[in-house]
Amino acid sequence: MIDLRLLTLIAVAEERNFTKAAEKLNLTQPAVSHHIKDLEDELNTQLFIRKKGDTVLTPGGEIVLNYAKRFLAMYDKLKQELHESRKKINLKIGITHTAESNKTTEVIGNFLKNHSDVSMTIISGSTADLFQKIENYEVDFAIVDQKRGGNVNYLPLDTDSLVCVINPESPLTRNDAITVEELKQEKLILRLPTSSTRILFDSALKSINESINNFNVVLELDNVATIKELIRRNVGVSILSKSTCRYEVSNKKLAILPIKNLSLQRNIYLIYSDHFQHIGILNELKEIYSDTISEEY
Repeated sequence: MIDLRLLTLIAVAEERNFTKAAEKLNLTQPAVSHHIKDLEDELNTQLFIRKKGDTVLTPGGEIVLNYAKRFLAMYDKLKQELHESRKKINLKIGITHTAESNKTTEVIGNFLKNHSDVSMTIISGSTADLFQKIENYEVDFAIVDQKRGGNVNYLPLDTDSLVCVINPESPLTRNDAITVEELKQEKLILRLPTSSTRILFDSALKSINESINNFNVVLELDNVATIKELIRRNVGVSILSKSTCRYEVSNKKLAILPIKNLSLQRNIYLIYSDHFQHIGILNELKEIYSDTISEEY
């Protein structure tokens, strides 16, 4: 049902080589070239530029590739929904790296205990990636910590905030909060600049005419579990979502402090497209999430 020429386009874009794409698709190299030429003639646009040792997409090729992936994802979704109608519901869930480190996976596990007719696949990525995957039908719903444009529906899930995360033996634990000036004296281990956590922190600093360039940032990475381990080893402090540290704080493995005069609160949402048909599942997940969080307090 999917045009083989679109599969050829995707393979060439991924392999950046016509011969390797042919091997991947079990086709001859002339057949691959013919498929691409056919598409170029039909769409009246050049798709690839062949350079020495490399094959790259043109701007028009990028557009066609994006739609080709969308068509393929929609076809997979069509097959999935037909399968669900016959047997079991299989859902793809997008979560951020922050959500990987909080109660989200526990909530999903608790849901699945009571639903033998549902299976789930978790796909992690940045907030921007997850919005794109929703719009391209690559995931059924996602858990994100900000609103963006696009054809996406929002179901409020929780309210969270960013805090300074420190070693529980740090002298800073004697304080009720930490000031920006005190934070400048610490070694900072931060999320990558593209993460929503980092974007919120940078934006809050900008609102008080401060810049991250004035801080002692010793390491940047996007693995929250690794950041927490480095804090426990006293390598530095970090700015993380409060929800990611609940377990460690309750077990005195980490400590947290609010940052004075910075607005670091954000909302968490379940997002889904108009085509998602299992709204009841989202409402049940929201209820389980609320119950799981309330048990901690």
